[in-house]
Order: sequence, then C-alpha cells, then structure tokens
Amino acid sequence: MRVGFFQFAPVFGQVRRNRDYVLAALEDVRADLVVLPELPFTGYFFRDRRELSRLAEEIPGSETIGRLAALCRRRDFFIVTGFAEKAGGRLFNSAVLVGPDGGLHVYRKLHLFNTEKDCFDPGDTPLEAVTVRDARIGLMVCYDWRFPEVARVLTLRGAQILCHPSNLVLPWCQQTMLTRSLENSVFSVTANRYGTERRPHGELTFTGRSQIVDPRGNRLCRAATDADALCIEEIDIAQADEKKMTPRNDLLTDRRPEFYAELVKTAQENRKETPA
Repeated sequence: MRVGFFQFAPVFGQVRRNRDYVLAALEDVRADLVVLPELPFTGYFFRDRRELSRLAEEIPGSETIGRLAALCRRRDFFIVTGFAEKAGGRLFNSAVLVGPDGGLHVYRKLHLFNTEKDCFDPGDTPLEAVTVRDARIGLMVCYDWRFPEVARVLTLRGAQILCHPSNLVLPWCQQTMLTRSLENSVFSVTANRYGTERRPHGELTFTGRSQIVDPRGNRLCRAATDADALCIEEIDIAQADEKKMTPRNDLLTDRRPEFYAELVKTAQENRKETPA
C-alpha cells in the first residue's frame, strides 16, 4: 500500500487558492492514501467564531470536498484532510476521509487546543476505524496526539494506520508519535503545515516536519521545517497486525483493563478520590 502526506503553508482565509494549490500538487500522485494538514484550506488562527463561520463549509454541499472527491476518482486514491466543518449552528475542527467512490467519513476533533476553544465546538463523533482498500485507518487531529487513549482506542477498533492531520506549534508531537506507533504497533502519518500566520490578534509559527512512522517506531520519511513536501512510501500493512513482542507477550491481549478504571473517570472524579 502506498501512503503519504502533503505538507505546505496555507494562506489564511484563501480557501480557493489553497484548494487549487493542493489539487495541483496531487494531480499526478500515484498513491493509495494521502494525508493533508489540519485546516489546510481555511488556515488556522481564527479571530473569533464569526470569522470561522464565514470560512467553514457544510458536508454535504461543500465545494472543497466535491473537488477533492473528483480528484480521488481521477487518480483512484483516498485523501484524509483537515476541514472546517459547519453543521447547523455548530462548528467543528474535523478530519474527512474522501475516496474515489464518493464515500465520506468524518471525525470531529475531540481535544481542542488553546484558542480553538473560543471558536470550535468539541467533537462529538466516536473513535472508529474505517476500511481503505486492504487497510483499516483511524483518524485523529493534531492535539489528539497528547492523549494516548486516542491512538489506543483506534488500535483496539482495528486501525492499522493512524492518519493525523495537524497544525503543530509545539516541538514534542513528532517525537511522541514514534511512541504512539510503537506502543500500538501501527503505522502513523502526521501531516503538518509550516509557515507563520500573522493575524491582528497575534501570530503562530508551525513546525513542519511531517512524517510517516512504522509499527516499530521508525521514521520512514520526514519533511523539513520550512518547505513544501510530498512524500509517498510503500508499506506492508501486515506489519501492523503483528502485536507480539515475544512469543508470550502480545500488546493487546496482555492488557489488564480491569485495573484501568481511572482512565474513564473525569479529572474532578480522580481528584476527589486522591488521598489528601
């Protein structure tokens, strides 16, 4: 299976320009699955919810998703992309799987980062694995990396590849995703952006360094911090089915979930039960 990412620097608010740039970059790609960054068409650093609402699109009916679907049909591949999703009166930081058959799968980011909380609604979709060709993929978005439960639940749901659209501004994620792949024995594709968004309310600089990681925690491909990058790697998806560390140790069957109850309690519940 041929999987990869496209890293670039979106221009804030220029949906058509960013979309055309992505479509041109992927027009001749030979792949099965390509991952794009978080919010690659709108840009990221919104001033407020009203500004976001003007740029977000509804699914179905999105011209951007329609154009991506047409590209997938022409090139016979799948795309996972970040997306500013409008759903009634709600606004979500989403990831969307688009395929050549026109099918869609939408995941809405569960863990909102910093000023995203001022603009987006918290995600309300379950963590699921979906089939792409002969593989099972799971979608997560940017700050979801900080919660090992996300990658683990997707693995338990059968995901073999973690597709991870991102707009990373802190330095730790890329290294941590090596661990997420290793601890779950899955591939991961982190598609980040680069460049600086300068807005009236401040500026953010993104770290680039998109990457593909194998189930043993090895980087197969890594982009620079400050340049476009299109990377496609051929992977053996069966490697993600091997969960044994030794003949007697399996990453999933060795789990002791009866002792993990604290993981599903709220922070407030945990604090109440912690001895003074």
